[in-house]
Amino acid sequence: MQPRIIRIADLATTPKKAGILPVSPATIWRWVNDGKFPKPIKLGPCVTGWHAYEVDAFIKARTVST
Repeated sequence: MQPRIIRIADLATTPKKAGILPVSPATIWRWVNDGKFPKPIKLGPCVTGWHAYEVDAFIKARTVST
């Protein structure tokens, strides 16, 4: 099975569409640059994405259980 890739359009939230994370694309890129979010992989000259398991791990590490 191939790893699932998540693109920025599905990851970030915009005024027109909710994403996986409740933050803007600019915030995700800022987190990447600050080392707070996993580095993306290049799939082509204009195509970038993240491995779903890395995004899932990022979310799980920040989830607060009650």
